[in-house]
Amino acid sequence: MTPTAAQDVASPAAAPIAAEVFLRALAEHGVDFFFANPGTDFPPVVEAFARGRAGNAKLPRPLLVPHENLAVAMAHGAYLITGRPQAVMVHVNVGTGNTINNLINLSRDRVPLLLAAGRTPITESGHFGARSRPIHWAQEMFDQAAMVRELVKWDYELRLPEQVGDVVRRAFEAAMTSPRGPVYLVLPREPFSATLAEWPAPAAARAVPAPPRPDPAAIAALAGWIAAAERPLLITAAAGHDPAAVAALARLAERCAIPVVSHNPRTIGLPASHPMQFGCEPAALLADADLVIVLEADVPWIPSRERPPATARVAHIGEDPGFLRYPLRSFPSDLAITATARAAIEALDAAVAEPGVIDDRRVAARRIRLAAAAARRRDRIAAEGQPGEAITPPWLSRAIGEAVGPDAVIFNEYPVILDQCGREQAGTFFGLSPAGGLGWGLGAALGAKLAAPDRLIVAAIGDGAYLFTNPTACHWVGAVHDLPVLTVIFNNTRYGAVRRATLAMFKDGAAGADDGRFLADLAPSPPFEALVAAQGGHGERVERPADLPAALARARDAVVKERRQALVNVICPY
Repeated sequence: MTPTAAQDVASPAAAPIAAEVFLRALAEHGVDFFFANPGTDFPPVVEAFARGRAGNAKLPRPLLVPHENLAVAMAHGAYLITGRPQAVMVHVNVGTGNTINNLINLSRDRVPLLLAAGRTPITESGHFGARSRPIHWAQEMFDQAAMVRELVKWDYELRLPEQVGDVVRRAFEAAMTSPRGPVYLVLPREPFSATLAEWPAPAAARAVPAPPRPDPAAIAALAGWIAAAERPLLITAAAGHDPAAVAALARLAERCAIPVVSHNPRTIGLPASHPMQFGCEPAALLADADLVIVLEADVPWIPSRERPPATARVAHIGEDPGFLRYPLRSFPSDLAITATARAAIEALDAAVAEPGVIDDRRVAARRIRLAAAAARRRDRIAAEGQPGEAITPPWLSRAIGEAVGPDAVIFNEYPVILDQCGREQAGTFFGLSPAGGLGWGLGAALGAKLAAPDRLIVAAIGDGAYLFTNPTACHWVGAVHDLPVLTVIFNNTRYGAVRRATLAMFKDGAAGADDGRFLADLAPSPPFEALVAAQGGHGERVERPADLPAALARARDAVVKERRQALVNVICPY
C-alpha cells in the first residue's frame, strides 16, 4: 500500500477518536439533533456515529439535510420548541458560506447554536487524514472563521484531539450565556480523526451565569412613571419567547390599563383576546403617548414615519436593551433596564401592585377610553378579514387561523397578518428574525416538527421566500425524515418587499410607471403544489376566495390524519 493510500485507512483501535468524544459531549450538553450537510471532512463523523451505534452510546440523532441554509433553519425551529441548543455541521468553508443567511437570523434572534465545520486537512502528507483530494488545496482559507465572526459569540479551531471535550464545554458556555447566540467551531480532519489514549471524563456542562435581573431602583422609577402617565404605551417584538413573560405582561397591562403593540412581531406579545392587545402598528397610540416602554423590541417604531412626542419618557427593557451589536440605533432612551422580559415585567407588576402606587380612578378612566378604541379596532379587523372578489392577505390570514386551530404552531415568514390570525397561546406563533434573511420559515417548521412530532406545524410564506427556501430540499427532508408540515404560500408572483420599497421612494418616478414590478416580478409562477406532490405530499392551488377554507381543511387533514406533508398554493394578488 502506498503512503498516500495509507493516509485514508484507519488502523483498528479500541481507543476513541476525537469525533466520538465530540458527539458524546454534544449529547451530554442536551443536544437532541445533529443536522449534517457532509463533505470530505466528514469521515471522522461517520466513523464516530457507526462506533456509537454499535456500542449503544448516547448520541444526538443525526439527520442528513441537503442544504446548509435549511439545516440552520431546522436547528432554529427545534430550539424554539425545546429551548435546547442544537448542532449543525457543514463542509468546510463552502458549507459555512451557505449557512450565513440563516446564521444572521439566528444571531439577531439570539438563538444558541453550535455550528461546526470541517477544515481542509492541515497537512499535505505524512499524517492520518492528510489531504487526499484536489479540493483540499483550493478550499483552504487563511481565516475560515472570519466569514462568520461578526455573527457568532465565539469561534475556535480544534488543535489537539485531547481538547475536544473542553472545546465543547466552552462553546456551550458561550452560546448559553445571556444574551444567547450561535458559536462556530472549526474541526480539521487530522485532530478530529486522531485517537485519544483513553476515554476522557464526561463533558458535563459548565454552569452559566444567571440571566440578568432588573435593578430595583430602575424598576421603582419606571413604576412611578407608569403611575404618573396618562397615556402609557408598551411596544414589544420578542418578549413572548418565554411564555411566562406573556402571562406577566398580561397581568401588568390589565392592572394598569397599558395598551400593548407587537411591532414586527416574532412572538405573541399578548393573547389576541386580551383587552389591552392593540395589534402591530404603534402609530395611532404613539403619537400622543406620554410614556413608551420598549420591551425586547429592536425597532419599536420607524422614525421616518412616526415618533413619540418630544416630552414623552421612553424606557427600554431587555437582555441587551441598547442592541449594542447594531452599528446605528438612535431611539430616545430615558431609562434602560438590563433584564429578561419575564424578570423585568414580574418585578414591575409587583411594584405597581403596592398599595397607593396606582391611582385606580385614573386607570379606570383610561380603561374605558381604551375599550372604545379596541372595539373600533376589532370592527375594522373583522371588516378587512371578509372574503372579496380575490383572495386578500387579511382573508387568507383569517382562514389559516380558523383552519389550523388554536394549538397549531405557525412559522410566519412575513405574510400572515397576526391581527387576523387570532393566536391566543404563547409558543404558537414565531416570526422571521428582524434580520429578514429569506428561506427560514419552512426549514424552521420542519425543525419544530422534528422536536414536536404530535403538534400541527404550519409554515406561512410568500412565493419569493418559498423559492429562496430550496423547496426541493425541504420537501425531500419532510418525506425522508417523516416531518409532515402544512405549507401555505401567499402567491402574489412578486417580491413584495422590493416592490413596496421601490414605490415608497419612487412611486412618482420612472420606477412607478410599471407599478414597481421591475426586479420584483416573479411571473410566471411555477406550480408550487407539484413540488410537494413529487415527494408524495398533498398539493393544491387555490384562486377563488370561496374555495379557500375547504382547501386548507383538506391540507390540514392530510398532515394530521394521513401524516403527509401538504402545501396550498394560494393566488393572492396584493
